[in-house]
Amino acid sequence: MKHRGILAGAVLQSILVAFAVLSTLAAPQYSPDIPDVDPHKAFGSKNAPVTMEVFSDFQCPACKTLFTTTNRRLMEDYVSSGKVYLIHRDFPLPMHAHSRVAARYARAAAQLGKGESVEQALFQNQEKWEQNGDVDGTVAAVLSAAEMTKVRALAKGNSLDTAIDKDYALGQTYRVNQTPTTVFHCKGQIYPYSGVMTYDILKQFLEQLLAQK
Repeated sequence: MKHRGILAGAVLQSILVAFAVLSTLAAPQYSPDIPDVDPHKAFGSKNAPVTMEVFSDFQCPACKTLFTTTNRRLMEDYVSSGKVYLIHRDFPLPMHAHSRVAARYARAAAQLGKGESVEQALFQNQEKWEQNGDVDGTVAAVLSAAEMTKVRALAKGNSLDTAIDKDYALGQTYRVNQTPTTVFHCKGQIYPYSGVMTYDILKQFLEQLLAQK
């Protein structure tokens, strides 16, 4: 048990060191202003001491893990309490044939207030629709016929592609090259992290940020 504690401490320390190094390298290049925030894909208070931008791809297995495990606890413990402002960013990877279509549908549903249920459906049924390409059917299963008609119409519009492209371009300025990548903002500093972080590690890192003077 003692050895496990030492190992966990060492892992946490290595992650924090990595964050510090990335922040030192990146901070001079990035503005603390956060552009192009879609209110339908942002959660919590804009005045929260920590902002998290999560760049994800609906066809990415690691993103599925993040959103089906860590995200709900993050919302309950930090976003709803005003400690974290959470922004979902679309970063559809070119290797994934259906991820951009999924992003369009999710954005369209978000405009109707159905973003969460559609995101959950897309991630939970990821293996199915990435094989058959039936994003439309996956979304239709959790919406009414009237809602689906509106979503289909919105998903065909160029404005959603423009918004997705802006997210992707922003990710490139952060040097995002894989999903998920989370960019933490706190007190003018930026801490990018690539990959899935367990909730326990995320919580410890957030507490470190929130404790900064």
